[in-house]
Amino acid sequence: MVYYLSPRNTERSLFLCGWTEIKVSGCWRCGQRLKNLHFLENIQSGWLIVERKMADHIGDFYPDQRWTSEGEPELGVGVVVEVSKNRVQLYFPASGETRQYALDGAPLRRVVFKSGDTVVDANQRPFVIERVQENTDLLLYIGKEGVLSEADLGDVSVTHGVDDRLLIGDVEAPSVFALRRKTLAYDHQRRISPINGFVGGRIDLIPHQLYIAHEVSSRYAPRVLLSDQVGLGKTIEACLILHRLLLSGQVSRVLILVPDSLVHQWFVEMLRRFNLWFHIFDEERCASLDESAPDGNPFLDDQLVICSTSFLANSQVRARQAISADWDMLVVDEAHHLEWSQTQASPAYAIVEMLSKVAKGLLLLTATPEQLGVESHFARLRLLDPDRYADYEEFINESQDHKMIANIVEDLSLGNAMKQNDRALLEAMFGKERVAKVEEGQIVAKNQLIEDLLDQHGPGRVVFRNTRAAMSGFPTREAHLIPLTAVDNHEEWIQRMTKEYAVDKQVETGEGTKQRFWFSEDPRVTWLVALLVQLNPAKVVLICRSKAKVLALEKALGELSSAKVGVFHEDLTIVQRDRNAAWFAETDGAQILLCSEIGSEGRNFQFAHHLVLFDLPVHPELLEQRIGRLDRIGQSDDIQIHVPYLKGSPQEVLVRWFHEGLNAFEENIEGGNQIGQLFSDRLVAATLAATDSNTQLELLIDDTAAYQKELKQTLANGRDRLLEMNSFRPAVADQLVQQIHEADQDLSLEQYMTEVFEHFGIEMEDLAPRTYLLHPVRTNAEVFPSIPDEGISVTFDRKRALSREDLSFISWDHPMVTGAIDMVLSMGTGGTGFGVLRGTEGTGILLEATFVLETAGRSGVHVDRFLPSTPLRVVVNHSGDEVTGDYSVDMFRQQLIPGRIDDLLDNETLVDAIIPEMIKTATEVAEQMKKEAIEGGLQRMNQTLDHEIGRLASLYKRNKAIRQDEVRTALEEKEVLTTLIGDARIRMDSVQLIREGGD
Repeated sequence: MVYYLSPRNTERSLFLCGWTEIKVSGCWRCGQRLKNLHFLENIQSGWLIVERKMADHIGDFYPDQRWTSEGEPELGVGVVVEVSKNRVQLYFPASGETRQYALDGAPLRRVVFKSGDTVVDANQRPFVIERVQENTDLLLYIGKEGVLSEADLGDVSVTHGVDDRLLIGDVEAPSVFALRRKTLAYDHQRRISPINGFVGGRIDLIPHQLYIAHEVSSRYAPRVLLSDQVGLGKTIEACLILHRLLLSGQVSRVLILVPDSLVHQWFVEMLRRFNLWFHIFDEERCASLDESAPDGNPFLDDQLVICSTSFLANSQVRARQAISADWDMLVVDEAHHLEWSQTQASPAYAIVEMLSKVAKGLLLLTATPEQLGVESHFARLRLLDPDRYADYEEFINESQDHKMIANIVEDLSLGNAMKQNDRALLEAMFGKERVAKVEEGQIVAKNQLIEDLLDQHGPGRVVFRNTRAAMSGFPTREAHLIPLTAVDNHEEWIQRMTKEYAVDKQVETGEGTKQRFWFSEDPRVTWLVALLVQLNPAKVVLICRSKAKVLALEKALGELSSAKVGVFHEDLTIVQRDRNAAWFAETDGAQILLCSEIGSEGRNFQFAHHLVLFDLPVHPELLEQRIGRLDRIGQSDDIQIHVPYLKGSPQEVLVRWFHEGLNAFEENIEGGNQIGQLFSDRLVAATLAATDSNTQLELLIDDTAAYQKELKQTLANGRDRLLEMNSFRPAVADQLVQQIHEADQDLSLEQYMTEVFEHFGIEMEDLAPRTYLLHPVRTNAEVFPSIPDEGISVTFDRKRALSREDLSFISWDHPMVTGAIDMVLSMGTGGTGFGVLRGTEGTGILLEATFVLETAGRSGVHVDRFLPSTPLRVVVNHSGDEVTGDYSVDMFRQQLIPGRIDDLLDNETLVDAIIPEMIKTATEVAEQMKKEAIEGGLQRMNQTLDHEIGRLASLYKRNKAIRQDEVRTALEEKEVLTTLIGDARIRMDSVQLIREGGD
């Protein structure tokens, strides 16, 4: 470690670097002699370069040592409680938090107090340190009161730092100090923003999704059922909720349970859309973790875990480990597959039930809340709140009341005259005065009454369901059925299509077999080549059953067509799929993207409007998944669905059944799973007996159409309109969308990150508007690890990010941004500065200090929404007067230039008396600002929580869906927040010395 020291003030300089006097060549941290301390050379400025090597023990960890987190200084001083082979665990008494770090590269700094510091012992008695010495792995502080071991320190805090750096001349340019000041301000704005956690998803801004995410993530330990219809984005809603809760620190440990087929899809969705890296757990991974830690629990190895429901249901050992792992949030997808009745429960249901009892929060996802029967629906509700949903018969009776309230709400919304019975009911509930105001036509009174009715009745607190019928923004589907006849040997082509269909069936059931194609002569391919010419340059997505077909089609189109062709199949890596999808999205990229069935899983191709179904699956839900890649809320154009098929082939049977029996090409299929289970055997039999006059097929089509009509009527009659009204409140959603739009259009983030990249040596190469290739100018493993040496392409434009999945979408929520903020703050960048103020007549000295008001924080308590880490800026002059109002940030930005601090620090009066007095004055001013900030935080907290507590208490009287612990927890949270905010402390984060009078 090298220090630049003034020979005219060497003793003081060495003291600030860690020595009490020049002739003591010892480590100020422990008193150990350092043999290699020596002066290296004189330089022109008259400064000496002195090198010292710190004692080796400084980098080691030992129980009871004190350390601070460079990334989270607000945690306070931490105590080492456990050291293992690869990890160290610290407890931070001031915040009540525990953190675990990898030994390699832990962002920790040893806390060592020096001579002259005052600390307290375990009984909070003051102790003045005269010297420090090492005692094996712990430090001993020696003073007049005796000897105080590091292990016996009480509630201590680190109060020295940047002022010491300033007084030894360790300063940076004004621009770097300004970068730190800006970082603190942006970090504060980010944390307190009402859209924190919502801006970072690579998603369209769909109002109902944002409303549900906002409503659910605002609750303590939410336990809800997300049951929007297919295509409305339940997965996105769940991801938004998790993203916000994780970013705000309300949850840290999450377990996601999904069917086997969706494990990879969920992993990709979380990573690609929300930059959340979940770890996939299966038996192989758990066994590997068992080998490294035989006595441990593998589910404690990672915070964010995805695994299949069947994996836990089929292993009692892994199930017990998962149950004992203490989760903040449990997410269960396809929850309707969890079978339960009043007499028995499936193994999967039993596992989820046990996990739901130990997890604080619970999200259940299903697109069929009541399609599998009321009993099945009740089974999922009792997972959310077994106390509330304990009696099945009582649950059945309550649903009748919901319909009556829904009718009243609908009449109020439409402005219909109030019925006498409804008026009497409302007067009994809310009083005659409120009802009279509504009848007088007062809009505000009517809206408030509607809100209260929605709040106080129905299962809207635990169930959210939006339907396509209630939403706008869906495209129209137009089906183009293309019957084809082979020019030559039609019967031979029917045989070929029959063989192809048979192999497809084996692929669908998981069996593998080789397949031969004749695509260079296939009538479907001939038709496809002509279609591409006709539609050029429109984009076309083609989905077929297998990778083998994709590759054979790619080869055939390469021979027969001049169109650019992209491919998308399961053997490509995630990166290759992203690149191919991105090429397809480009204006001059591929015209057609050939996808295997994996293309129907989770991908968004809604920028395309033409879909070719080269073959058809047997199951209705799989067909709906294929069409759902384009048929999504927010799709700008009608969708053209092209279905080519050879007359007389099995595919003709599938086309007719889907079109005539279900109208599945032009309408969304509800109850697809039930329909598939009921008719799949008959459908397969009909395909194997395919003829133009297949009476078996005609009967199947008639039966299917009749069943679907009956099913639609059943679902319509069972619609819970009150639930749908409570699942989407446009006024709240529109405000969220507007705030996110404004954040997207604001250039502040782009400008800030440009400064950060420039400072850390990252070059930005323009690719397109607001889109760049980032690459380091030097090896970058430690400075900016999120940017690989080969570079990374990023965009600040949401629209471009949605169409180019190979680009990282940079927002205030992105790990690259939060990591940059943490890096600037933890590395001490801009902690001290010096500059000369141009354009001023005086020759005085100014000191600009930035203090940070910090709360201790507590796990699960979201204090940031009321009082996040708050920067407090103070400027004082050499006379000790506060002059913050006279020297704005903008003024310093325009007029402050770098300068040399040497001459000022040679002035002993300035260094020993004036600057310390300026710092003292600045601290006193910051203490007063602290009181005002705390009062503001308490006021915001009281206004918000008093309203929430009052609302919950009122709801609890009428709506049993309100859990009693919600009210109790809200009261406890207010008490905790009052203490945390009231005990907030300030620390001086950065300081800058300024000389006036520059030219």
